[in-house]
Amino acid sequence: MEVFSTEKIYDFMRKRFAFLGLSSILFIASIVLLFTKGLNFGIDFAGGTIVQVKYEQVAPIDKIRDTLKATKYGNSIITKFGSDEEVIIRITGSSSDLTNDISDEMHKILVPTGKFEIRRIDMVGAKVGGELREKGLMALSLSLIVMLIYLSFRFEWRFAVASVFALVHDITIAMGAICLFSVEVNLDILAAILTLLGYSLNDTIIVFDRIREQIQTSKVNDLKEIINESVSKTLSRTTLTSLTTLFVVATLYFFGGEIINGFSFTLLVGIIVGTYSSIFIAASFLVQLNFSIDDFRIKESEKIKRQKEKEKLRAMYEQGTV
Repeated sequence: MEVFSTEKIYDFMRKRFAFLGLSSILFIASIVLLFTKGLNFGIDFAGGTIVQVKYEQVAPIDKIRDTLKATKYGNSIITKFGSDEEVIIRITGSSSDLTNDISDEMHKILVPTGKFEIRRIDMVGAKVGGELREKGLMALSLSLIVMLIYLSFRFEWRFAVASVFALVHDITIAMGAICLFSVEVNLDILAAILTLLGYSLNDTIIVFDRIREQIQTSKVNDLKEIINESVSKTLSRTTLTSLTTLFVVATLYFFGGEIINGFSFTLLVGIIVGTYSSIFIAASFLVQLNFSIDDFRIKESEKIKRQKEKEKLRAMYEQGTV
């Protein structure tokens, strides 16, 4: 057996079925959550109105709820927002019947609840919310398709399929966590999901690039051995990059405030899952897809041969011998 280097090589492939089993459980659980509990769509996608109110004293949530019940806003959802003094009033459903002076109207309604100021009002119609939801889903689908096409040209097709499998794995589990913790899904969450697509794919490509290089330079014919060596060599880079990013996102989550909590939570889960899949899952898909080292080496040799022939013809043309 060839000795690759003095670096420690971890046998990731020996436990690949355990990792794939864990991922399958998380993946299936996420699918079940998405179909049973469903996503908690915010006003960006469901339509409605958000009113952010700050009180001079502790916000009397029960009194606010009782006051609104006597009005057309009786179906509103009242929750704390960042501190005990601030609340968010969510008026669900269509906002087509709401007038432009809703700020004045809410001022009049909430007068009995204490001294306060209205800091923000966001309104989105149900039709606009539906369009945003459809375009968001389209953006996610097109991103996956374009990535698959790009990877098919960049790598052998099994690399491309394995990369997309890993991406679907990461995004599904991240959305399962969003569903489990009832995180409000809005445009910020969509931005976080699209960010995770790029982040996770970047890690996977680095691992696959090392596997491809190792196949070309090594005489070893055992795919599992090559994967173990390649993943082990990229392990420190993957871990350090993920940890530094994780520290930044964790800081945003704990100290960034309620407004970006959903965004940072999605990134937090996605980075953890994406790093795990890059190390333990993505390369395992290559083994499951029966990737052939011999066939890959033959294709690469033919590609190099064609490239050399083109360079030779170009050199002859420049010298005037053709």
